[in-house]
Amino acid sequence: MNTDCLGCRVVRGEHPTPGGILLRRDGLVLHALAGPSPLPGWLVLTSQVHVRALYDLEEPALSTLGPLTREVMQAQRAALGAEHLYAFAIGDLLHHFHLHLVPRFAHTPERLRGRGCFESQPADALPEASLAEAAQKVGRLLAR
Repeated sequence: MNTDCLGCRVVRGEHPTPGGILLRRDGLVLHALAGPSPLPGWLVLTSQVHVRALYDLEEPALSTLGPLTREVMQAQRAALGAEHLYAFAIGDLLHHFHLHLVPRFAHTPERLRGRGCFESQPADALPEASLAEAAQKVGRLLAR
């Protein structure tokens, strides 16, 4: 673990995210976005150990990633009514593997669709309580 890495701090519980840690499975950790979000249910699958990117993931995290991503996306659709989901693994700012799972809703403004979700303004940020509620709805569905 890297003591200065945001991803490592989230995994260790030192940097709380709305709704807390939702799931730990096979070296992956699911949590809400660790910062302001314009979209309820914006979740992140993070590696339990500090690795730079997808190409550094080891078993069993690598084998679990695809099926778990599908499972989380299905839960986001069912629990939140998302009409579509985006998956982004960019890694330019945070050098710790993480996969953004970003819901799109019928009412999502065009400017926040696709990669536009990363261009949100402070005024777009939803209250932390609503972000936590959305994350926990997904987490409860996954726990079944």
